[in-house]
Amino acid sequence: MQSDKIQIFDTTLRDGEQVPGCKLDTQQKLVIAERLDFLGVDVIEAGFPVSSPGDFISVQEIAKLVKNATVCGLTRAVKKDIEVAADALRLASKPRIHTGIGTSDSHIQYKFNASKEEVIRRAKEAVSYAKNFVDDVEFYAEDAGRTDNAFLAKVCEEVIKSGATVLNIPDTTGYCLPEEYGAKIKYLKDNVKGIEKVIISCHCHNDLGLATANSIAGAINGARQIECTVNGIGERAGNTALEEVVMILKQHPYLNLQTDINTKLLYDTSMMVRERMGMPVQPNKAIVGANAFAHSSGIHQDGVIKNRETYEIIDPADVGVTESAIVLTARSGRAALAYRAKKIGYELTKIQLDTAYKTFLQFADRQKEVIDEDIHQIMKQVNKISKIAIA
Repeated sequence: MQSDKIQIFDTTLRDGEQVPGCKLDTQQKLVIAERLDFLGVDVIEAGFPVSSPGDFISVQEIAKLVKNATVCGLTRAVKKDIEVAADALRLASKPRIHTGIGTSDSHIQYKFNASKEEVIRRAKEAVSYAKNFVDDVEFYAEDAGRTDNAFLAKVCEEVIKSGATVLNIPDTTGYCLPEEYGAKIKYLKDNVKGIEKVIISCHCHNDLGLATANSIAGAINGARQIECTVNGIGERAGNTALEEVVMILKQHPYLNLQTDINTKLLYDTSMMVRERMGMPVQPNKAIVGANAFAHSSGIHQDGVIKNRETYEIIDPADVGVTESAIVLTARSGRAALAYRAKKIGYELTKIQLDTAYKTFLQFADRQKEVIDEDIHQIMKQVNKISKIAIA
């Protein structure tokens, strides 16, 4: 299935909610699900319906609420799981059952104590059974990142025959390097009969900090769905961050890959998720961190003030941030001080700026950041020194 469109599969409400302390009630999930639908995601993984009565109700209510996106429910390769998911998704306009089983030697031996033949049988049965309830069935080969490519291709070929519409190739432990993960996707594209009938999906974890890079490598090599979460939350070190993959594709148009995400809602959506889940975002987080568009080095500040693109590859407005932040510290130069002073009403001559800058450095050496109130104090001192009123 060839296209330049990358479907965004959001699993904030399933994989993201598995983070300790991030539990949401049904109403909170509905608020986030509505925002995700408005944001433009293609698929919302609403939960794991069989896991608890509360999760079942949440998936059921999200299925009724969501108007545009496909609503997905996770299951194991177990008939009861599939039946419960189908029931929860009954009122969805576009339902999807997401079922699967581990395929790596580690999972087959230690998790299932089974043979490879048994795993293939269970995979085929799960997909076939799910097709009795919905047309759209996604199959996940858990720990595909550490699965032998030839065996993985065999599993994929068999579930396609059983009716799978999407093949999820998870790097469950975040182990793969981008080159390895991209090569795995290419291997499947080249060696699985019927692969053109389905969408290949990337589901990458961030244990080694490579989730986003692996997902992009997968897309470049033929995957057309990326599974991700807002702010990259998820099990252990987290999942692929939605905002990162979306902006990478937007900022690299030569890849000829695009999404339907309204990027101007990214920052606001990030804030919504962090507030409702009580999960802070580190200041240096790409795209949505507090410092993503903040500059404190004098060299950088001077460049950004002259032309934003000297040190910013993304226009803050494109992700819903009002403007770049010029943060005054001991590393800041005269240009930054003049810029911030002008913002609050002071138009300084060169002589006034030179005088103000000396006083500014005294403030900056005493504290981490010089704020607007400090600038007012600085200007009062400059006025006393120069005896010249500052407009």
